[in-house]
Amino acid sequence: MSINIIGEYFGVFLILIGSMMAVISAIGIIRLPDVYTRSHAATKSSTLAVLLSLSGTFIYFWATENFISVRLLLGITFVFLTAPVSGHLLTRAAYRSNVKLANASTEDALEKLFKK
Repeated sequence: MSINIIGEYFGVFLILIGSMMAVISAIGIIRLPDVYTRSHAATKSSTLAVLLSLSGTFIYFWATENFISVRLLLGITFVFLTAPVSGHLLTRAAYRSNVKLANASTEDALEKLFKK
């Protein structure tokens, strides 16, 4: 078994794991109760899913065609930097707009800091 075939299988494996993480993320976005937990599912697991899929695609093309795609590397970097920041800003905006927590939430740790 050559190194190219191993790289090809590893790339396909990463793409498969990334697609499974995307499905888990979508289920989390649908099932979770409030904006804050949904944004957690949207940013953390979706970012991981996209990064795994793009990394798998990069490794697959590198192993099969000896092609290093700068666009894929830039996509990985862009998603890695922007998705968590945008999720944080959306959650912060929701909190400052007084969007209620879920009933199952036990504590609001920021309530003392943002008293009106």
